[in-house]
Amino acid sequence: MNKKTFIYIALFGFAIALLSFIPKSGNVIQKHTLKKIVIDAGHGGKDYGATGKYSSEKDVSLSVALKLQELIQAQMPDIEIYMTRTTDVYDKVTEKANKANAAGGDLFVCIHCNSSEVYHRTITGYKKVTTKKHGKKHTEKVPIYSSVRVPSEVKGTETYIWGIKKNNDKAKALSENESMFMDSSLINEMKDFDPEDPAKMVLYSLKTKQFLDRSFNLANTIEDEFAKAGRISRGAKQRNEKGIWVLQAVAMPAVLVETGFISNEEEENYLNSPTGQTETAQCIVNAIKRYKYTLENKISHSTGN
Repeated sequence: MNKKTFIYIALFGFAIALLSFIPKSGNVIQKHTLKKIVIDAGHGGKDYGATGKYSSEKDVSLSVALKLQELIQAQMPDIEIYMTRTTDVYDKVTEKANKANAAGGDLFVCIHCNSSEVYHRTITGYKKVTTKKHGKKHTEKVPIYSSVRVPSEVKGTETYIWGIKKNNDKAKALSENESMFMDSSLINEMKDFDPEDPAKMVLYSLKTKQFLDRSFNLANTIEDEFAKAGRISRGAKQRNEKGIWVLQAVAMPAVLVETGFISNEEEENYLNSPTGQTETAQCIVNAIKRYKYTLENKISHSTGN
């Protein structure tokens, strides 16, 4: 048996082993240790994100992300934390993804705020507009409009994973960061293989499915914890067509947490308060604890369990 044939057999054997850990429910329960979490505070610097009556998403997301870091370090001291930013700086999403992959994270948690802006449009006056058609001038009065932002009644949390239609992009991220999930000796053996080798493609596809399942389970659990805390949960979601680029660009399970609607005055006040930020971060920590327990104990992990 030559070396290449042996590696093919080893890879397909690994693929079959992975499949054996995927139950009919679709949950992946392969044993895995959660050692490093990448926390990303959305937006920053010149990118304000959504804005409320007096605050911006970039500042709220950073405050919640820093509180999340603090609580994880206190309650899960065996977990290493990597922050993509700890100050008011701007990084492109490509830079955020590169930082997360370079850090070798086992989980990516992105913190954001939601917005549902409502504007009331009224006529404040009229102006004369002259147009020319077929050589003749025509003058008419047209209304002048003014738009005033009004308080939004939309509230609640949402947690996103990447869209299933973006799985090919996730597989590409895995192929470019093999060292994050593949044994170094196997990487060395495979270094001369074509990146599109069928055996490798099977591995990337299976790993993508595994990470998708883990991400969705965590997203559901985060929303479950928010609901337990009395928040309005809008559920775990995917943004299939547009996707959320950074989630599919990191070679690890990934979620984006919309902590509330900054466009809603009540939620803006809550998210800017020490109590609101602590409660929000604690809900995420509780969910991560459940996620970690699931990985290490090979049990099915779903909302309410």
